Amino acid sequence: MAAAHQVSAVIFDLDGTLLDTERATRDVLDEFLAAYGKVPDPEKEEKRLGQMYLESTTGIIRDYGLPLTVDEYSKAMHPLYLRRWQTAKPLPGVRRLVKHLHKNGVPLAVASNSVRRNIDHKIPKFEDWGECFSVILGGDQVPNGKPSPDIFLEAAKRLGVNASSCLVIEDSVVGVKGAKASGAKAVAVPSLQSQRKHYYIADIILYSLLDFDPELWGLPPFEDRIQGVLPIDPLLSTAQIGDRILNNLHRVVSDERTYEFIPDQISGIYLGWAKSKVHGFSKVVIGTGWDFSQQSVERVMVVEFLDSSGKIETEPVKLLAIGYIRKLQSTDDILQALSVTEEDRSIAKDALDLPVFSEYAHDLHFN
Repeated sequence: MAAAHQVSAVIFDLDGTLLDTERATRDVLDEFLAAYGKVPDPEKEEKRLGQMYLESTTGIIRDYGLPLTVDEYSKAMHPLYLRRWQTAKPLPGVRRLVKHLHKNGVPLAVASNSVRRNIDHKIPKFEDWGECFSVILGGDQVPNGKPSPDIFLEAAKRLGVNASSCLVIEDSVVGVKGAKASGAKAVAVPSLQSQRKHYYIADIILYSLLDFDPELWGLPPFEDRIQGVLPIDPLLSTAQIGDRILNNLHRVVSDERTYEFIPDQISGIYLGWAKSKVHGFSKVVIGTGWDFSQQSVERVMVVEFLDSSGKIETEPVKLLAIGYIRKLQSTDDILQALSVTEEDRSIAKDALDLPVFSEYAHDLHFN
């Protein structure tokens, strides 16, 4: 396939792009404001996504009338965030992409609006692949943070390439604007699905980096699928199986724990295992995506049991997704998009017999 673009380096944002820090710290502000009798305003907090630290902090103090200076607020909040950052995990597809690009000699950088001190607390989460980034920049190391192009221009300079030959991967609108202003190409992987319409300036919008296509950018192709399946870090969901929608496809009735370990960026058709008291272990195909047809955007999940000949009871079940099959073809009708095809079933049944996937049938994740 001929590449639509040729890029010579890749620049990543950090929070919400490489690491799921936003999920890890989601309730920190709630707890802090509660001490002052305040409740976060979701609309205002959404607009702060990707902002420079000083801009965000000043806005919070102003919006909630906190009797604190920026310095006092920072000293109070930093230890709270520091503890939560330790629980943040790489987002789906990140580890695979970073290692693949580094292995193939593609220069990589991190360019974040976070101050450098905070970045240094998060980088250790990358373990052995943190060294893949030859350039790491914080928002306090350039004159102006995103949406200014300064940080991307500086990252490109330190990588020894022109910004116009760089590909930037971002989760925020301000990051995408900054990338485009620098002359770079931009891939958006939105953190907030309700805001997808605002990312139109990006060259391409993905749900997760599991859908990233290196060849589109003139980069070396992935060669790590196993019988049509991409192995992923296990994603655990505790759910209630609902009524049958079609054939063996059941809608998942979610509660507050169903998506506790599943990032908002996840969408598509997956394979894995289910465990319930009634049916024990079962091979499953899991579909998940977002319903944009309502006023509020909602996540939808379905599951098809592949080795059950009897009726599936509406009962609690643990689901473990361990392999990615494909992205959804459309989101116009979410239930139609989540329908499992015969090819999906065939791929899942065969792949789940392979040791790389079958070993998870009795994995400790289920406990």
